[in-house]
Amino acid sequence: MNSISQPTCLRSAIAAYLAHYRALGRGYEQEEWVLRSMHDWLTRQSAVDLDPDSFGQWRRRFSGLHPNSRHTYEMIVYKFCRYRRRSQPSCFLPDPNSLTRPIPHALPTVVEPNQIARMLPIASALLPTPASPIRPAVMRLALALLYTSGLRLGELLRLQLSDVDAQVGVLRVRESKFNKSRWVPLSPSAQSELADYLKIRLRTGYDGPQTPLLCHRRRGWHPYSATGMHEALTRLFEKAAVHGHDGRRPRVHDLRHSFAVETLRRWYAEGADVQVNLPKLAIYMGHVSIVSTAYYLRWMPSVLAHASLQFERQLGSLVTGECP
Repeated sequence: MNSISQPTCLRSAIAAYLAHYRALGRGYEQEEWVLRSMHDWLTRQSAVDLDPDSFGQWRRRFSGLHPNSRHTYEMIVYKFCRYRRRSQPSCFLPDPNSLTRPIPHALPTVVEPNQIARMLPIASALLPTPASPIRPAVMRLALALLYTSGLRLGELLRLQLSDVDAQVGVLRVRESKFNKSRWVPLSPSAQSELADYLKIRLRTGYDGPQTPLLCHRRRGWHPYSATGMHEALTRLFEKAAVHGHDGRRPRVHDLRHSFAVETLRRWYAEGADVQVNLPKLAIYMGHVSIVSTAYYLRWMPSVLAHASLQFERQLGSLVTGECP
């Protein structure tokens, strides 16, 4: 295992790499964690730089993780080394063909409107707790906003009362993924749910503008953790017996997929130009481009029939040979 004379060389390269991409608007929190952890591990091994042996030993530390997690960690190091080679051509660069192969993710389980309708009264019937006196209202609003606005779970949990304009019916999502902020207009039904929730919040006592929108009360107002909200929503799926055609229970992030798919399905049903509307959906969901949006709109069975009908209406005569 080789070492170099400048003990801060690798640390400086990591700092420069992170600064470069953050200047372009990237968050790179996970990248920082992985690279700092790798640097600390190399230091404990009395080595301050990467070579084939140290990279191999470092990656074996994660052999028990899911292949996709291992691939993510290894790709972070690979991209860092590739960036570093621009100024240090002799530095180590892993062979991309040697990295762990990712396993394709399973298609999302699309949650149907009737299933959400089944979950809402179950959420309303939840029992309050001393730490969460408005728990039923919190869970009902969380479910409604995730399904009707396509928010990421982290975006929902970071919302503060100052981010809500209940009269206009919009939410302000501040510096989310890719450091993008945006305004999210709500549907009439979501506005109604939000208004009902805010009335309940007002009855609980004074609310400052910086308090979380969804919160529990334990020595003050605190936001729900991602883990806690994830577990609570998963229990709602179980209680309402929500599952897809293949019997799989939805994941919480599948609510975001469901929003995108339902939007696409509605456009097809209305005869709208889907390709023209896709950039609007990308902006609404906080994506950098429609390439990211397309990930949520893979050829799902639920939109196949609508797309086929629209194709038949517009181009069916070309297939049959009939005059339009």
